[in-house]
Amino acid sequence: MIKHILLMDGPDAKGLIFLVTSVLYKNECNILSQDEYVSPDGQFFMRTEFVAPPELDPEKVLKDLRENILSTAINLRINPKKKKDIVVLCTKEHHCLSDLLIRYNFDELDANILAVVSNYNVLQPLVSKFGIPFHYVSHEHKTREQHEEAILRTLEIYQPEYVVLAKYMRILSPEFVTHYPNKIVNIHHSFLPAFIGANPYRQAYERGVKIIGATAHFVNNNLDEGPIIAQNIKNVDHKYTYMDMARDGKEVEKSVLTQALKLVFNDRVFIYGNRTVIL
Repeated sequence: MIKHILLMDGPDAKGLIFLVTSVLYKNECNILSQDEYVSPDGQFFMRTEFVAPPELDPEKVLKDLRENILSTAINLRINPKKKKDIVVLCTKEHHCLSDLLIRYNFDELDANILAVVSNYNVLQPLVSKFGIPFHYVSHEHKTREQHEEAILRTLEIYQPEYVVLAKYMRILSPEFVTHYPNKIVNIHHSFLPAFIGANPYRQAYERGVKIIGATAHFVNNNLDEGPIIAQNIKNVDHKYTYMDMARDGKEVEKSVLTQALKLVFNDRVFIYGNRTVIL
């Protein structure tokens, strides 16, 4: 038996769950788990994990579902339950990248890291220890457009399902983002929207904050304003220097990025406007 994940979202209507489960039953599928949510404005979301015979054609199931669910506004897709293929972008900071590499090495990431791309070669020795291709794509003497074109050519080699920004400290243009809509995940060094920009922990220290945090989100055309996937915080006090905050902040960043990627790679995240619904 092969595992699949059915994702469904659209306007709520009577009998949707019954119709879906009936179609799956008729196609000899067995439901393992199912989660649903209806938003206050009447939007229906459902994630169904099921097993099916190897000969099952997911396209036939989708066809049967569309014939039974008459609303054309309902979005339906079936994904095989498998590891996602990803490429990681980084700059100089190692903490998020090294955490991902270790998890990947011990089969804890739910993803295949196909390559790491960086605008510096600082982290190449680290990546080489894990036998993963490392591409140094320098931004020096290039416009942003030229640099992004070079990165896109590198990504084209691997055809990743997702691009993960592991402290990639360059702003991506809207043109770049259009190549991977809702497929770029970033980790931001604050509990957004606070302290955007350079030296966030110094900013936080100067404001005398009592919490620090991190936010993982999808990248869209607005800097650090894409749909939020996961967040977490840590309490701090007046004894913390900005360096203490930066040290502990890195630990929060690693855990939040891992949490977000686990949700994304397991097809648990729906994007609705500029928000996410997580099932």
